[in-house]
Amino acid sequence: MAAAGVVVVAAAATGVVVLGGDGDGEARPGPTASSASASAPSGSAAGEARDGDGVPEATVAGWTVVANPGRGLAFDVPASWVPQSPDWVTYVAEDDDPEDTPLAAMKAPAVLKEKWCAADDDRDGSVDYTPLASAGTRGNNGARSTEEIARNDSAAWVYGGFTQPDRDKVATGPVTSFTTASGIRGSLATSRSSGVVKKGKCDVNGKATTFAFKAADGDLVSWSFFGAADVADEVPDTTVRAILATVREYTPPDS
Repeated sequence: MAAAGVVVVAAAATGVVVLGGDGDGEARPGPTASSASASAPSGSAAGEARDGDGVPEATVAGWTVVANPGRGLAFDVPASWVPQSPDWVTYVAEDDDPEDTPLAAMKAPAVLKEKWCAADDDRDGSVDYTPLASAGTRGNNGARSTEEIARNDSAAWVYGGFTQPDRDKVATGPVTSFTTASGIRGSLATSRSSGVVKKGKCDVNGKATTFAFKAADGDLVSWSFFGAADVADEVPDTTVRAILATVREYTPPDS
C-alpha cells in the first residue's frame, strides 16, 4: 500500500533501515531545541489478563488489542480497526529521497479502512490505496526528550503523509502532559494540515497525534495516530484520545 508518501512494508525486509539494528524505530525529524524530558518511568502492566498467546486482552469491552511485542507496548482499538502483524512497519519519507529515509515510523500498527480511497493518479494501471487512519507504537532511540518526540513525530506524520513538499501547511499545537489509564505519564502533541492542494483523488488534509513517554526500562518510546482530516468520516479527536488512554506496557511471553 502506498499513497501520499506513506509506505507500508514488512519489517523483515527493511528492519535495519526503518527500525534500527535493535528493532526499534530510530528515524526521526531533524533536531529542534527542547527541554529535558519531565516524564516519570511508567508502570508495567505485566500482571494484566492475557490470551492464550500471552498477548494482553483488550481493556475496553468490544475493542481489539494491538500489541508490539518487540517493545512490550499494547493499546486497544475499536472493532472496525484491523491490527497488522507484529513485524509490519508503516513510515513516511520524502518523496524525492532516493534512500527513502523514514521521517517517522510505527511498528505493528492497526489500520482503519485500509482501502478508504483508491486512485491511479499516474495512470500506470496500478491502483494505490489510502487508509483512513493508522495507529501504532515505536522506540525513539536517540531522541532527547518526550517533548521533542511528541512535537516532531506528529508534525512529520502530517508533512510526510499529506502536505509535502509544503512544510508551512503543517501546524503543531502545544505539547501537553497526558496520563493513560494504566498510569503512564508522558508528552502529547497534535499536528494538523490546512490548504492541501488536491492534485490527486486521495489528496486531503491530515492530522496526527503523538504520545511519547519513558518506558519502564528507561527507553523513550511513543504511540502515534495519523489519518485524514476535514472529511466526512474523519476519526474524531475524542476517539483518538480514547484509544490513546489504553496505551500500556506489558512483558512479552518470550522475554
